[in-house]
Amino acid sequence: MYEELKNIVERAWEQREMLSDEPVREAIRAVVELIDKGALRTAEPVDPERSEWRVNEWVKKAVILYFPIQSMRTMRAGELEWFDKMELKHGYEELGVRVVPQAVARYGAYIAPGAILMPPYVNIGAYVDTGTMVDTWATVGSCAQIGKHVHLSGGVGIGGVLEPVQAAPVIIEDGCFLGSRSIVVEGAHLCREAVLGSNTVITGSTHIVDVTGPEPVTYKGYVPPRAVVVPGSYRKQFPAGEYSVSCALIIGRRKESTDRKTSLNDALRDFGVSV
Repeated sequence: MYEELKNIVERAWEQREMLSDEPVREAIRAVVELIDKGALRTAEPVDPERSEWRVNEWVKKAVILYFPIQSMRTMRAGELEWFDKMELKHGYEELGVRVVPQAVARYGAYIAPGAILMPPYVNIGAYVDTGTMVDTWATVGSCAQIGKHVHLSGGVGIGGVLEPVQAAPVIIEDGCFLGSRSIVVEGAHLCREAVLGSNTVITGSTHIVDVTGPEPVTYKGYVPPRAVVVPGSYRKQFPAGEYSVSCALIIGRRKESTDRKTSLNDALRDFGVSV
């Protein structure tokens, strides 16, 4: 459907001198406009039941190429002033998005109808689906993919992963709940309805240890569906001695049989997780 745009972007990626050609610039801007409207995504689900996603490398390339073709300029909103290359997102009323004052989303980020910005910062290339709340001072990095009915609590940090282009961005699937000040970066993937307790850190290399069975099971960069996760640590030997290293612990599962909000509250109470 977008083969012509894709071919132009791929050629410009290999031959940067093409960025001086206006038709090439217009093609790149067209891609960013499609991202802004949700018609194109930097990554998309191919099998939601199996939590399988595909990275659209050429779309990420277009986002990167968009920066050098934009000029720095002063932007003002009342007493506030910015000096940047990127426009801010506008038209929230028409989009059906509630935006609390001080919320900032860059042009080229898709915010679906019914989402609430409480206020956070959402970067270019990100996708925030319907019914999701991005709470106070949470940040959603470039190209991060946030599903439906997700709650990103106050101060949550979601990394993006714009580069390298072949790398998957951070993915937070439908129905997830992230407690305050939790961090998900380096292309980590939270499957549907997962719960992170406050201050939990998930990176691409974090040991995520399921301690609910007779033997521990370790994941890296991946949180299974409906897992309830809290901060933890394990002992590791170094030349200077034995020390504690941060990890994340899966201490339970949300129940499918209960309402999502009830299930979330029950999980947090049952396992003593703070949010």
